[in-house]
Amino acid sequence: MIDFAAARRMMVDGQVRTSDVTDSRLIAAMLEVPRERFFPEDKASLAYLDRDVAVSEQGATVRRLLKPMVLAKLIQAAAVAETDHVLDVGCATGYSTAVLSRVAGPVVGLEEDAALAQHATEALAEIGAPNARIVTGPLSRGFAQQAPYDVIVLEGAAEVVPGALLDQLKNGGRLVCVLGSGPAAEATVYLRTGGDVSGRAVFDASAALLPGFAKTPEFVF
Repeated sequence: MIDFAAARRMMVDGQVRTSDVTDSRLIAAMLEVPRERFFPEDKASLAYLDRDVAVSEQGATVRRLLKPMVLAKLIQAAAVAETDHVLDVGCATGYSTAVLSRVAGPVVGLEEDAALAQHATEALAEIGAPNARIVTGPLSRGFAQQAPYDVIVLEGAAEVVPGALLDQLKNGGRLVCVLGSGPAAEATVYLRTGGDVSGRAVFDASAALLPGFAKTPEFVF
């Protein structure tokens, strides 16, 4: 029998704190949220590994949760405030939404896979996250019905700048994602200031590509 509480402490102490994550509210959230609840039962033992772990496989599409260190550093880079309205894009089974619900105001978890969205809804109800809700729809379109947002978090990599999502940020809003694929990818923070958007890389990172965020194939003659 796995002691998940002990595994959770080891995850935070060995993966999160050691990666320059110092936000005490975020650390407390990751110590509180039972990450194993957001995995299929047969994969719960993998919940605290230091890697992206698959939670769904449909044909050639594999959906993974971000490794804990990358998720924590992305949220910290977004400088999430207690009252911020947050959109969590590609929330999959809802773990990231649960963590964000502990450090932000209202949180919308967006997922296009109906089975993953159902898992997320049930898990959030079980652990108690009254300020979070799960909605379904294409990830690349965001969720304009509740825009604008203070913070948007992409739970995976994007090979292209997510323009439709940037349009859903408030003035002063931040979007964080892993931009690029492979070893050259970087965690990036975008800031909206009036009608302008600026981006800066904040740390090296890798993540699985989110559906809808791949580059359009180029034809070479």
